[in-house]
Amino acid sequence: MLLPGAEETGRIGAAIAERLRTGDVVTLDGPLGAGKTTLARGLLAALGLEEDAPSPSFPIVIAYDEGLRLPVWHVDLYRIEDAEEAEELGLDDALADTALVIEWAERLGPGRWPDALVLSIEDAADEGRRLTWTAGPSWERRWPPAPSR
Repeated sequence: MLLPGAEETGRIGAAIAERLRTGDVVTLDGPLGAGKTTLARGLLAALGLEEDAPSPSFPIVIAYDEGLRLPVWHVDLYRIEDAEEAEELGLDDALADTALVIEWAERLGPGRWPDALVLSIEDAADEGRRLTWTAGPSWERRWPPAPSR
């Protein structure tokens, strides 16, 4: 799927928000500047976040639970150097009552959340960005969204 600009990237985030449930994991992979945080901001805005969501690069985890349709942890693992460091974050425990949106999840190794919606964003030259995905079993009937008519 082509994402010509930030607006379209945010719309994909909103489409995910419509389908998001407690216990879901959405991972966002791609190089710096690919649009991962833009997509996460679109998702959070569609869930009801009124302010612009900051990137969680410095705090690593930002929990959103007030005023949203469902609680979400926005996680950025860019600064994680060893998968064992992430254990202290309590991500798996959070899934009992929240959804996770995780940037740089590949730093934890493959197959960490087999049921996740794994989104990859890459440069598509003059066409903007290209979004590809792997949808875990719980996402099979929820993603991708039906084409607009």
